[in-house]
Amino acid sequence: MLKVARVIALAVICTASLLVAHAQRRELIRLVKESKTNKINIFVGEKLFTSFLYPDTLEKPVLYPVNASNGVAVTRGFPLNTKPGDPIDHPHHIGIWFNFENVNGLDFWNNSYAIPPERKPKYGWVKTDKILETTGGQTGVLAYHANWTDHKNKVLLEETTRYEFSASGSQRIIDRFTTLTASTEVVFTDVKDGLFAIRVAHELQIPTDEDQKFTDDKGNVTVVKGGTDKVANGNMLSSAGKAGNEVWGTRAAWVKMFGKMSADSVTVAIIDHPKNVNYPTYWHARGYGLFAANPLGEKVFTNDQKSTNLKLNKGESVTFKHRLVVDNGSKSISPETLNKLASSFGKM
Repeated sequence: MLKVARVIALAVICTASLLVAHAQRRELIRLVKESKTNKINIFVGEKLFTSFLYPDTLEKPVLYPVNASNGVAVTRGFPLNTKPGDPIDHPHHIGIWFNFENVNGLDFWNNSYAIPPERKPKYGWVKTDKILETTGGQTGVLAYHANWTDHKNKVLLEETTRYEFSASGSQRIIDRFTTLTASTEVVFTDVKDGLFAIRVAHELQIPTDEDQKFTDDKGNVTVVKGGTDKVANGNMLSSAGKAGNEVWGTRAAWVKMFGKMSADSVTVAIIDHPKNVNYPTYWHARGYGLFAANPLGEKVFTNDQKSTNLKLNKGESVTFKHRLVVDNGSKSISPETLNKLASSFGKM
């Protein structure tokens, strides 16, 4: 009997070990470029995770849409693929992007199709001109080169970005490594709109008492009175313990936005890197769905007590590293798990 018990115990241990190994096993990532379009699709197995869009019709390259493992899009559809119930504010908020409101006086952040032609000279573009790498595997890699330009195509900054995509179970991770090299003397003047951002789906917004504009099922604009929006059910939590709208303007190593989407609790988290400027970053995270890490906006966030005007002389570079995590399941991803993910990312 004792021998049988030992065999059973060993079998249980082995089974548990296999289950843990299976849960931690990375899934295969595939990158597929669409012919005749400036679009690269990133798949986890056969499921679309996200797409890298870099056409001339956009003022910056973006990852859009971004899907959880259950197929639910955690990004807002408007303005590229507007869905019934989409909020229609801020047309420059598309998927995941990286830019800034004031670079040598040019506004890269707010540029979109909605800006009248006569005002376009005040805005900047991020133009992708080379795809440097597309590699699949347990870690998918997409690297590209882009130029930050004015309306006359004068280059202010050269950007080299490397995305690393990975997936395990219900967890999806996007690691972004961006180096900006000055082609002339460049100043990032301290301002609130920046730097690494995602615009999340309607469900992940925090409920509000303010009136909001949405699309109906016929594409018409409708106004929803404050407090009557039954879709938004989201919340925010930071590593510093701030919750809800109190996250805005505070500093933290990570922040998560989370809420119910379909049958699952869905989490979108952004993790800052210890080597980034002004770590831990300030958070330009709004209840209406904008979710951004901005280390260069402390003048607004501190009520003029501090400021960071990042200056690069010609030829000088700065690197920013960010991790974005998407997860879905019966519960929102825990602070303990996010701390572990932040620790592993900090070693990269």
